[in-house]
Amino acid sequence: MQGQKPKRGKMFYRKGDRVRHPIKEDWGLGKVLANSNGEKVDVFFVDAGEKTILLKYVEPIKVKGEESNHSGLDNLKADVSTSGIKYQKFSKLIDKFVEMYPEGFQNEKFAGEDRAKKEKAHEMAIELLPKDRFEELIAASDYAEVAKRTLKVLNATTLILPNERLTLKNGLVEERSQEMFAKALFELLYSEAPLKDRFERFSTVLDILGAGKWTLATYFLFIFYPKEHMFVKPKLMQQSADVCRFELHYKAQLNWQTYESVMSFAKYVSAELAELNPKDMIDVKGFIWHTAATA
Repeated sequence: MQGQKPKRGKMFYRKGDRVRHPIKEDWGLGKVLANSNGEKVDVFFVDAGEKTILLKYVEPIKVKGEESNHSGLDNLKADVSTSGIKYQKFSKLIDKFVEMYPEGFQNEKFAGEDRAKKEKAHEMAIELLPKDRFEELIAASDYAEVAKRTLKVLNATTLILPNERLTLKNGLVEERSQEMFAKALFELLYSEAPLKDRFERFSTVLDILGAGKWTLATYFLFIFYPKEHMFVKPKLMQQSADVCRFELHYKAQLNWQTYESVMSFAKYVSAELAELNPKDMIDVKGFIWHTAATA
């Protein structure tokens, strides 16, 4: 009847529920941000950002099972207001990247700027410190040679700032420091122990050497295993994650939770980039840095 008030929605939504808008299908999958109060519900949609839904007009459809899976929503950052960076849906980020690099990762400019030196550094790392040769150097207590080869790999790219390279170099002057570093690096790269334990031990050694930086803690895994691991440049990584509203649990002090979150973010980005066919984490890193630069 004319003048009749719309009925208030009866559906109750809990924080974390996955939903879809019954009309705005292009908003994609959503995550409920707080328990509904009977009048409204706040939802973050992957293709529309944060929206307040008035339940007397529309009731989001709850989604369960495999359809509800989404790594970005699993790791949704609760608040990005302090960064001042606005959320952008992934399709828009891809459009910006392709605008800069037509043909995506196969673009000649991208390959020359972002891939070439890192691929060369990877080849150098495998040549200078393969597992068997690394073991021989440690067995011979030739820790100085390990340090020398490590610094050569470090200098093969411009990923590490000069002052950070110098910090590590200065920390490796004494034989005891060289031994401690060589054994921790070998364990990080080649041990079958859980990665968490290897990463934490290597981080502890870097701290002792006065070189506890995220760049140094993640460089070697990235260069030796570019298909699996991500390099962390804190500011750029945080900016890119904030654009995607992905929670990194970032702390300046080296810690496993942050690195684990970075790897989750890298895998999420890689999966979202499937149409561009990224070759490895070198490509993914290039996309992440481009996203941060255009935030």
